[in-house]
Amino acid sequence: MPTTYKVLGQVAPGATTATTLYTVGAGKSAVVSTIAVANRGGTSATYRIAIRVAGSALSDEEYIAYDAPITANNSTFITIGVTLAATDVITVYASNANLSFNAFGSEIS
Repeated sequence: MPTTYKVLGQVAPGATTATTLYTVGAGKSAVVSTIAVANRGGTSATYRIAIRVAGSALSDEEYIAYDAPITANNSTFITIGVTLAATDVITVYASNANLSFNAFGSEIS
């Protein structure tokens, strides 16, 4: 089973819009080592991160961060080590359009 270490996903979502950061491909699994959240703007914001098992509809139990604060012109690094199966989805949400999300980890084929 080959393992590929890589940037799993990058996105700068629109304000108040749930957006896919990463979807595990068919026949693969993944380990997400770190999720980075960067606030490119001059005002504070909040963000949400959810893990949707098998691409299920977004629901309360899937959140690993909910309305977490991030100050202006700052970054937060969440070292998490979460494991994902095929078709699992990481969904992010930002209170404004100035946040960027990056997921780093490995895919296993």
